[in-house]
Amino acid sequence: MSVMDTIRERLAALAPTSLELIDDSHLHAGHAGARSGGGHFRLSIVSECFRGKNTVARHRIVYDALGEMMRKEIHALAIQARSPEEN
Repeated sequence: MSVMDTIRERLAALAPTSLELIDDSHLHAGHAGARSGGGHFRLSIVSECFRGKNTVARHRIVYDALGEMMRKEIHALAIQARSPEEN
């Protein structure tokens, strides 16, 4: 299973109504994180679980769902997390 597939699988636990994941790793060739194998990704996700939460809390929810991937397979993750009414 690819890193992208694994990320999507783990984020499925958040029951997203919309999820867009983009691999920007190629834009960071030669960067220290790229050399160590960690990818650079952009995530746009909409889920009811973000309702009433601030940005920091929303990012923590995403980081918790991804677990140890944040220390290995993912070097950088740009997150846009919204609740359905913000979409």
